[in-house]
Amino acid sequence: MREQERGGAGGRRGRREDGDREDRREGGREGRQELPPQTPEEQARAICLRLLTGMPRTRRQLADALEKRGIPEEVSQAVLSRYEEVGLIDDAAFAGAWVESRHRGRGLARRALAQELRTKGVHATLVQEALEQLDSEQEEETARELVERKLRSTRGLERDKRLRRLAGMLARKGYPEGMALRVVRRALEEEGQDADDAEELGYPGF
Repeated sequence: MREQERGGAGGRRGRREDGDREDRREGGREGRQELPPQTPEEQARAICLRLLTGMPRTRRQLADALEKRGIPEEVSQAVLSRYEEVGLIDDAAFAGAWVESRHRGRGLARRALAQELRTKGVHATLVQEALEQLDSEQEEETARELVERKLRSTRGLERDKRLRRLAGMLARKGYPEGMALRVVRRALEEEGQDADDAEELGYPGF
């Protein structure tokens, strides 16, 4: 008899616990359902803040991200303008930091840096201002450092192949042809290998 009572009491407790759990689940669902949907402005702000948390972005990059997520243009422009006012978006600062980082880290020259900034939507005036921190002397010094690091890997090749390979490496990083050839020729000469008659290799203006 006592076992039946215990069983009955246990069964009642089990049913109450099951009922409590069900109530909590229902309450959770109802609570979630009661949350109002985000307005387009709230969605735009959330998207921008999430993207800006990872790294700085230009206004164009954020505008493109909002467009892909279906944010109306007028909402997007209002939110972006507000973020510019409070300094969360600063294309000038972005461009300056980009030039310094990419030149130091990748050895990119002004031409390549300008192209990268344009693809990110930075205005031409801001691009030019950012590039002014690099002068020709600094650019050429970086070119020499790049060639010195690559010079050893080209040893054993014929002179014209070395010249083409090293000058081509600088060209891909945005260095002008004249500067690239001058730097490579000097490096080869310092190494003791003649690099005359570069015109015959198809590099005009040298």
